Amino acid sequence: MAAQLPPARSRIPGSGLAKGLAVTLRTMTRKTVTEQYPEVQPDLPPRTRGVIGLFEENCTVCMLCARECPDWCIYIDSHKETLPAAAPGGRERSRNVLDRFAIDFSLCMYCGICIEVCPFDALFWSPEFEYAETDIRELTHERDKLRDWMWTVPAPPALDPAAEEPKELAAARKAAEKLAAQQEAERAEQAQLAAQAEKPGQAEKPGQAEQAPESGQPEPGEGQA
Repeated sequence: MAAQLPPARSRIPGSGLAKGLAVTLRTMTRKTVTEQYPEVQPDLPPRTRGVIGLFEENCTVCMLCARECPDWCIYIDSHKETLPAAAPGGRERSRNVLDRFAIDFSLCMYCGICIEVCPFDALFWSPEFEYAETDIRELTHERDKLRDWMWTVPAPPALDPAAEEPKELAAARKAAEKLAAQQEAERAEQAQLAAQAEKPGQAEKPGQAEQAPESGQPEPGEGQA
């Protein structure tokens, strides 16, 4: 024998309308907050994904970003350049030279894979988002424009306030402190030499030989029988 289902609850007519009106009334009583954009720029989170900046000096044309891009919106052109041997008898080396680096932001879906897979930190997120164009072809940013976006990339926040200082900053700080201490010692030495030069002639130290007698005067005991 099949189990009997519990009786359905009787629905009050108009309950759904009453719930919707209650939500509307609660919203109407709250204070409205209007952001005066574009007169007032929004306060964006530090990890905002706006546009991608290129640090060209770090790019080695490894093509990882272009291969991993799901939309194939990164275009890279390069050529190989032969470098002479660094020492006599050595072999020549070749390196890739970047000719073109472009990103088509009309195709980009802002997944950030290109930034994550870059092994040499050549791509960075910028919070700038005001780069709309009336022509879709203008949304393809070449490397010069991508380099200009680097000036808008914020400094990375510290992961932990109690974390150790990075080795690069520690080495730079120690070198600066050593140079400052050396300059301070040189200034103190120069000041000491200048002070000694300004002092008048000092008395002879004890133990120095007495001055020789003037010519023509016999010394004591001289000429006696």
